[in-house]
Amino acid sequence: MIEQQGNNAEAEIAWRAVVKAHPANAEAYAHLGLLAARQEHYKEAVSLYRKALQLGPKMPALELNLGLALFKGGELKESITVFVPLLKSASPGSPQALQLATLTGMAHYGLGEYAAAAPFLKQAAAADPQNLPLRLALAHSCLWSKQYQCVMDVYHEILSLNAESAEADMLAGEALDELKDSTGAIEQFRAAVKADPKMPDVHFGLGYLLWTKRRYTEAVPEFESELVNNPVHAEAMVYLADAHIQLNQPELALPLLEKAVQLETGRELTHLDLGVLYAEAGRKDDALREMKEAERLAPADVNVHWRLGRLYRAMGRKDEAKTELELASKITQAADSALVEKLNGKPANAAPAPEK
Repeated sequence: MIEQQGNNAEAEIAWRAVVKAHPANAEAYAHLGLLAARQEHYKEAVSLYRKALQLGPKMPALELNLGLALFKGGELKESITVFVPLLKSASPGSPQALQLATLTGMAHYGLGEYAAAAPFLKQAAAADPQNLPLRLALAHSCLWSKQYQCVMDVYHEILSLNAESAEADMLAGEALDELKDSTGAIEQFRAAVKADPKMPDVHFGLGYLLWTKRRYTEAVPEFESELVNNPVHAEAMVYLADAHIQLNQPELALPLLEKAVQLETGRELTHLDLGVLYAEAGRKDDALREMKEAERLAPADVNVHWRLGRLYRAMGRKDEAKTELELASKITQAADSALVEKLNGKPANAAPAPEK
């Protein structure tokens, strides 16, 4: 009665008295676990539930409560080991089966195990046709596990629940981009911008797709809009700067890149573009520093080696220029050989077939 009234402190005292008098009382440990979980003391709850299970393994709902405490306490892998057997024994289509499928799927999702999450989230979504957040989690799981048709299928389900879901449009756009449907991807991102122009990354996503198609004039206002929404979006700054470079507007690009490199390190394009601009401005030492950092970050990028080679040549460092340009040539030849192999279905360096 005390517990039902929400008086946790008095209820805990009462159940601890029971444990003291009857150390093998599973129910007392189970109730203490429940009280600990209510107060978000999940590690303590797990310990108490495990003790209760040891003493009374047949107690109803005890294993589910243990799994919930593990899940809420961030012990996602352990929670899955509890949920999966319970799901297998649950009646198909029952509320408990729906709950367990959702919990198992979200535990995998939280662990970044998206391929494993998808089938459980599909099962849960099929049983709960009105659940929009569940479908968004499923769509993300499908996208990040490269199940692009699944993304599109879920996208259409989401539209039936929310015809103007910017997040769903973005997910569909990303899936279409992976499927090499750039026109469809751009249209989906345009729909997302229309649905919610303030959504994080919505303008960046559209701008990036336009940038990849070299539609720089169209990309620029999208990156600018992203920066209105989020003035410290370093990635938007970098791609906006690169678009300005491609449009021969270096004076607009340089301040963006210098701000971006202060906000975020480790992006090759930032350092390469800074190197290009510094080289064009005659700041050769600064250019060399930035290009060498770009080379460290992306040693297989032919453009970096080519730019470095030209810079070394301009600095009169002929041997280093030769090394970089030879590296660029080797990377290009390797890429060409890989393409030949792919087209012919055989190694590019394979011996010719004997004459008949």
